[in-house]
Amino acid sequence: MRSYPRNSPQAAARIVALILISDGHVSRSEYEAFNRIEGARDLSLEPQDMPDIVQTLCEDLLMEGFDGRSILSHMGDGFMVSLMAEVDDPQLQGKVLRIAASVVHADKHLSEGETAMLEAISLHWQTRPPMAVGNVVAAVPQRS
Repeated sequence: MRSYPRNSPQAAARIVALILISDGHVSRSEYEAFNRIEGARDLSLEPQDMPDIVQTLCEDLLMEGFDGRSILSHMGDGFMVSLMAEVDDPQLQGKVLRIAASVVHADKHLSEGETAMLEAISLHWQTRPPMAVGNVVAAVPQRS
């Protein structure tokens, strides 16, 4: 798996991408929501960068032997720890979780895979999973 510089736009976007593909596909409505909420701008990416990051993540997973089962069960805890460590800035973590939660809710369906991935990432980052309140999604820090 490729690595990105710590707290880089690409590292943050890859985690959003990980959540997006955790149900086995990225729907058009999810990409449209990402563009509508200006996720690329919030992550300091060019708008055309996100599809490339999703594709790169999928290629990396295939190279690692991903066979279509749950991404979380394939990745294992050590792999998740290394990906999550690339984004250790609490503000950026909150941004990533808010963007990801907004985008996965766009298709009006939160799958088991998406829910599990959001919870796993929140656990690694020691935050609460993002909750939808009306049209606002917020990640509530657990750190003291």
